[in-house]
Parts: sequence; structure tokens; C-alpha cells
Amino acid sequence: MKIMKRPNILLTGTPGVGKTTLGKELAQRTGLTYINIGDLAQEGQLFDGFDEDYQCPVLDEDRVVDELEDKMVDGGVIVDYHGCDFFPERWFHIVFVLRTDNTNLYSRLESRGYTGKKLQDNVQCEIFQTIYEEAMEAYKEDLVHQLPSNKPEDLESNMERIIEWMDQWIKNNN
Repeated sequence: MKIMKRPNILLTGTPGVGKTTLGKELAQRTGLTYINIGDLAQEGQLFDGFDEDYQCPVLDEDRVVDELEDKMVDGGVIVDYHGCDFFPERWFHIVFVLRTDNTNLYSRLESRGYTGKKLQDNVQCEIFQTIYEEAMEAYKEDLVHQLPSNKPEDLESNMERIIEWMDQWIKNNN
């Protein structure tokens, strides 16, 4: 097995919690490769149908995993997606679940044009900690960490926390 010089990080959470903003900024500051699964799927047409209720394409998870396999081997990748249980556990050294206050989340999703069932289901997903529980079931408990993502200051403190963790990981593993 190849020794990785930099860790792989998964950023997950309900849509609208700030994964993409954090992921892009983190990649810029650390030099890690940022992969937004929605963008990857769009570029490669990695879909398996269309969900009429949510008015969005259905991700072909197996094809996404196949597409990412070679990219994950060397390490140094930040993966951003609102689901997490289909990614192989061996890919990630840490999983960050971003969490947002429901009032903030509602406003963010509404400003994105979410309405009706799609808006309600995503807010309920956050209320019931669905993504956090999914992460806890899919990965070792000590790999999964929750980060608050309510205000601009949270972005900076989350960035510092992740970079600090990353620096320590690199020190311990190289």
C-alpha cells in the first residue's frame, strides 16, 4: 500500500450548510485538490435517472466511486457532498459534518430557490441530524466531527481547526 503524504478529507452535511464555501477556501489555503461531487457528476453525466419529487438528477453512486478511485489513492483530496455512506471508508482520514441552525438553513435554501417538499425535507434532515448519523454509521466514530456553520466567523474557525488537524496528521504520518 502506498503511503499518503497528505490526508483525504470528506466535507458533508445537509445542502446549504456551507460545504462548498469551506471546501474551496480550504483547497486554496492548503493546496489540496477539491472535488465537488455534484460538479463531477454533472461533468461526467454520472446519473441514474431523474427524481420528479425533488426535480434533480439521481446520482449513480457506483459510477462516482469508480470515477474517484484513482484520485483518492495518493491522498490530498477534499471531497464535498451531502451524502457520505456510499464512499469507501478507506478513502478518508477524517470526516467533517457541517451543521447549521434551522433558521439560517431555511433562509439559505429559500434563497437558492428551494420550495415545498424539497425545502421542508432538507430542513428536517438537519433537525434530525440525518447526515451526522449517516456518517457515524459509515465511518469509525473517531473520524467523524461536527462543525458549526452559522456565521462568517465559523468559516474561519473551521478552516483553522481543519488546517491544524491536517498539520498534525502530516507530522504524524510522514
